[in-house]
Amino acid sequence: MKYIPYILLPLLILLNLFWGSTDLPWTEIWQALCGNAPADSAAQYIVCELRVPMIITALLAGGALGIVGLLMQTLFNNPLADPSILGVNAGASLGVGVATLCLGGVGIGSAWSASGFSITIAAAFIGALIVIALLLGCALLLRSNMMLLVAGVMISYAIGAVVTLLSYFASADGLRQYVSWGMGDFTSVSTDALLWFAALILLGIGLSLLLIKPLNALLLGEQYAQNLGFCIHRLRWGILLLVGMLTAVCTALCGPIGFIGLAVPHIARLTLRTANHRTLIPTTILWGASAALLCNALTLVAGGGVRLPINAITPLLGVPVAIYILIKGRRH
Repeated sequence: MKYIPYILLPLLILLNLFWGSTDLPWTEIWQALCGNAPADSAAQYIVCELRVPMIITALLAGGALGIVGLLMQTLFNNPLADPSILGVNAGASLGVGVATLCLGGVGIGSAWSASGFSITIAAAFIGALIVIALLLGCALLLRSNMMLLVAGVMISYAIGAVVTLLSYFASADGLRQYVSWGMGDFTSVSTDALLWFAALILLGIGLSLLLIKPLNALLLGEQYAQNLGFCIHRLRWGILLLVGMLTAVCTALCGPIGFIGLAVPHIARLTLRTANHRTLIPTTILWGASAALLCNALTLVAGGGVRLPINAITPLLGVPVAIYILIKGRRH
């Protein structure tokens, strides 16, 4: 079973490449990929300017969200830890909401200028980091994983109330942009923004690979990790900063995509039958990318060239996994 993502991922890449809202003959798609299509042809534009960036965005975002979920589940020792459930996505959304609704649509509505990009990423990062700090404080006070989950849900509700208040006083254009962004989308990242997006995501994934040993130590408890020479305080904040960065980048550009971070680490554990992060992190990246591409393909099931919001599809993946975790936990 451990080889499933290596087979599934290329198939899903081909599916997203050849199946879209516009029907194209596979010969034209192949010519566009090889650079043999006319520069001004529709196939060249659709394949190279729309579908290929969309696939790369889904690959990177899915892998990053999977890693974020894995890091949070290990850090909080909670199988239901996930950016969307614990409110980290909501915090990043609040940051984007402030940048969009209060600053006249900076970032989302602009042409992804350097200033708009940096402001949106910074706002999302600050919002995510505030929520993570609150969760860390709650984790010190609440011994129960379920109570921490409830605290995350309450934080999400509180942030939702603030966003609703901002939306009430926002302009019609800013509100329209924010609502459209909040539905989740892998297709709206331009080629210019994609370079920055890829650089930040790859940096975060690279940093996560450096945490393999301390993450394995945390599985045995913080006291054990400390006895091995790891500084728990620095390790905790390093993981939280990494989670905040990856969540902020994905949320700012693709919207608050939920449930991928929850489901993917468990799918990886089921296929590997191990909790060793040396193999779990790469497999989680592959499963996260596969899940994002699958959900992106399923947005076209309505037919007629209509693409559904990505957040209308991801719960179909995450909710069954969450129910399975709850049932499994009750049995034990």
